[in-house]
Amino acid sequence: MSQPVATRRPAAVRYERIALVDLLDRLLAGGVVISGEVRLSIADVDLVHISLRALISSVSTALEHGSEHS
Repeated sequence: MSQPVATRRPAAVRYERIALVDLLDRLLAGGVVISGEVRLSIADVDLVHISLRALISSVSTALEHGSEHS
């Protein structure tokens, strides 16, 4: 008897449970760039346009990558 479609998992996909602290450690070790845009308009006329970009990383990671590009 086959499983319902919603519960089937591809054999090649591996799921791993990690703690939030471990996830943050991995993200900060490599660095994360977050970007977005906020646009406020009325009747297709842009009143406010804000572009947001943030780089989040540990200090040691930023110093390592900063010295590579100097």
